[in-house]
Amino acid sequence: MEQLPDHPAHGVDSREALVSHILSLRDDLLERGDEWENPTLERYLEALAAWIEGSPGWHRCFGQEMPTDGDWTFFARALSAAVVYE
Repeated sequence: MEQLPDHPAHGVDSREALVSHILSLRDDLLERGDEWENPTLERYLEALAAWIEGSPGWHRCFGQEMPTDGDWTFFARALSAAVVYE
């Protein structure tokens, strides 16, 4: 079992923190997008889906339980709303 990697995403514990994290990702893409493995929306969404699908294994690798109380509906609504939100 490995130690959980240090990452800003692990500190997201509120709606406001999630907004800040998303904006930080956008800023990082603008600054270092050429270093991203998935710099296009198509590749990013494909990788997002793949990571979510494989996330139980990621959690097990770090000795973590897959969160059962995550608000999957909220995240799905946010992703879908961003398609048309102005």
